[in-house]
Amino acid sequence: MQYTSEEIFNKCKEIRCSKGPVITDNVSGEEVCSRCGLVLMEKVEYSGPESITHDLSEFMTKTRSGAGQSLAMFDMGLPTIIDSINRDAAGKSLSSYMKSTFGRLRVWDNRTKSRSKNRSLMRAFLILNKLKTELGIPDGVVEKAAYLYRKAMISKKTMGRSSASMICASLYAACREGDTPRTLNDIAHAGNITRKDLSRSYRNLVKFLDLKLKPYDSSEFITRISSEVGISEKTRRNALDLLSKVVEKEMSAGKNPMGLAAAVLYLSCVKNDEKKNQVDIANAAGVTAVTIRNRVESLRKEFGIKDL
Repeated sequence: MQYTSEEIFNKCKEIRCSKGPVITDNVSGEEVCSRCGLVLMEKVEYSGPESITHDLSEFMTKTRSGAGQSLAMFDMGLPTIIDSINRDAAGKSLSSYMKSTFGRLRVWDNRTKSRSKNRSLMRAFLILNKLKTELGIPDGVVEKAAYLYRKAMISKKTMGRSSASMICASLYAACREGDTPRTLNDIAHAGNITRKDLSRSYRNLVKFLDLKLKPYDSSEFITRISSEVGISEKTRRNALDLLSKVVEKEMSAGKNPMGLAAAVLYLSCVKNDEKKNQVDIANAAGVTAVTIRNRVESLRKEFGIKDL
């Protein structure tokens, strides 16, 4: 038998056997001296890798942990499962008393899961999972959105309001807080609601929860618009340089971040003789061509750019 370095240096503590290396039996969980057979420790904790399963049907397997907890699950990842088979772990049939007891427990378990609060959470988090997939939202932002929705629900601010609009508003607020650039149009389109409903729910959420959210940085949208229109890297860098000058002169205050990003991109395209019209950039940015023209005109006057 070959011993590891840890087993060789871990010697038996028995006085009559001071040279026997100690080995660990992972099956029985015992530490045994390989020379005299003395059991030095019983029920040693397994130090191997953690086995993880995300399938609730495998909760009786050898795995030692289940799915991770998450606020984006209506039960937070802690479900109650009462099997309909009236047998114990050894496969023996339960007594009549235990059958009636577990029957009552199943009834109460089903009643608690069918409450209106749980149904509302299930509907909202199904929509949240759909938005996460379609928009590529990070897990941290999804958790924050679920936290905001639960907080609004505990405060009874979701009563009388659509769960779809409230969860979309929570996601938009979480994106704003987590610096994940997603516009109202993006979330409204993915959530199959109108921008007007989403804006109203977002304003109510900010008011009820007293949220202090900073506006988006326009530089976060330049890469997105450039990729959709097919703008070169040189023009993109020039747009970022121009945007930094705009921020220094405090001209970005009160301006739509997406419209400002589209305007500086258009000016950079003109400077580098890259033929991109305002309509294409406006469609990629989700704004109108009039917005780009107004922003371009103000930037042209401020920085002394020649007539376009």
